[in-house]
Amino acid sequence: MPINRRDMTPVVDLTREKGTGPIRQQRPVYVDLLPPCNQACPAGENIQAWLALAQAGDYRKAWETLVRDNPLPAVHGRVCYHPCESHCNRQSLDAPVSIHAVERFLGDLAASEGWPFPIDAAASGKRVLIVGAGPSGLSAAYHLTRLGHAVEIHEAGPVAGGMMQFGIPAYRLPRADLQKEVARIEAMGVKFVFNHRVEDLDAEREAGAFDAVFVAVGAHIGKHVDIPARDAARVLDAVSLLHQVGTGDTPRLGRRVVVYGGGNTAMDAARTARRLGADEALIVYHRDRGHMAAHAFEADEAAAEGVKIKWLTSIKDIDGSTLTVEVMALDEQGRPQPTGQLETLEADAVVLALGQQTDTGFLRQVPGVSCKPDGTVDVGPDLMTGCPGLFAGGDMVPGERSVTVAVGHGKKAAKHIDAWLRQQPYAEPEPARVVDYPMLHLPVFSDASPLTEKALAATERVTGFEEVVTGLSETQARYESQRCLSCGNCFECDNCFAACPEDAIIKLGPGNRYRYDYAKCTGCGTCFEQCPCHAIDMVPEPD
Repeated sequence: MPINRRDMTPVVDLTREKGTGPIRQQRPVYVDLLPPCNQACPAGENIQAWLALAQAGDYRKAWETLVRDNPLPAVHGRVCYHPCESHCNRQSLDAPVSIHAVERFLGDLAASEGWPFPIDAAASGKRVLIVGAGPSGLSAAYHLTRLGHAVEIHEAGPVAGGMMQFGIPAYRLPRADLQKEVARIEAMGVKFVFNHRVEDLDAEREAGAFDAVFVAVGAHIGKHVDIPARDAARVLDAVSLLHQVGTGDTPRLGRRVVVYGGGNTAMDAARTARRLGADEALIVYHRDRGHMAAHAFEADEAAAEGVKIKWLTSIKDIDGSTLTVEVMALDEQGRPQPTGQLETLEADAVVLALGQQTDTGFLRQVPGVSCKPDGTVDVGPDLMTGCPGLFAGGDMVPGERSVTVAVGHGKKAAKHIDAWLRQQPYAEPEPARVVDYPMLHLPVFSDASPLTEKALAATERVTGFEEVVTGLSETQARYESQRCLSCGNCFECDNCFAACPEDAIIKLGPGNRYRYDYAKCTGCGTCFEQCPCHAIDMVPEPD
């Protein structure tokens, strides 16, 4: 029996008793619904659309569709935590589509072919200053340029990239691949001013005659904790360590390194310590694996490289190379509580990976700007601060911190900055309904197992900073794209056309889908039941 997907109630088919044609209680309609991958993407990519183009072999158009939302596909294909895949309906059938791997393929192909970014609008005559050349600043610059505005980025560091350059290890993101995507943004006409720390934002804005400002300073300051230390072993924060390595330095940490923390940065710091020559890299974390801040695959990759993790443990004291730690226990709410049970560990260096903060001191004197104690800035739904024309995003605002979230903020800010400059308020369109797995009508078997990206052997990884994961070939990328189920959107499989017992469905030609001849349609729901991707709804017959 057909199901009304709007309220999940059975649809009673009275047409079988009352006849055909216009005498029916329900009718089928073609719909375009929202795939869960698209909804889950923090950068707002139209993932399903570019996968469809990739599976057809039209890689340039696939890339152009992708970069309408995200100018850094080669980066994201390597470092994004791909929430799109954890929401992919295919995981209920066999395994998610490897969306990130196809995205990386398209980004790398664009770099090798030299495909340029298009600019969609005529020059507006407006100038926008961006403070910070990290992922959020780069994204905003790209989108604002496509919208016709002149953009200048002021960056305190010597190169663009922010934490992508100085925080993400090269074994995950080779710097050459990052800088190729930065160069494409620069080729659009974006002006970069490096080694330029903004101290007086009002003066900067006035001197450059900027009409609007987007502040996107990254979280480059490591948080510290008050640990008693007497003649301590070398203690440094993870952000500083990764920054040193990102600049080409190779700090000597010693044979035994303890990393204190349980986030993704802690995993990167421990894996980096192994590459810097540490025989032992131990992560000490006060929670258990089920409550760790890091993604599970990050911990798995660290363990594969010989990193050990000591769960439910807190550092209490550092005396020379001896660390006193306390065993913790989880209470009924899953929070770690001290037990009074102490142990000792030996370490030549201790790396603190306890989170990061942003340095927003230069904003505290700007009228209307409200800063929180952790350095983040209060913004409205349009990412504008209390100062007219001053917007902020990425690590500057409260919320999840990742490259993809930052890129999404840059795109959102660009749309609202454009609207503010043109005095035309911008509102995001209302999204369609999301298609979940039970709404699909799929066969019970799968004949398209996922591909696995090749990776260096664990013993080879720790010998240097060579990229661990290799990309897909053209054949592999196309195969993986073809595993997409096209949830919620017609891909012209002809199932409805073939199944209709009344010949009430008319084909409109390739790319134009179908239409119904309601003079013939009985409302039986057969087409609805045969549509694998739920691109058809059964709706009550209009009065």
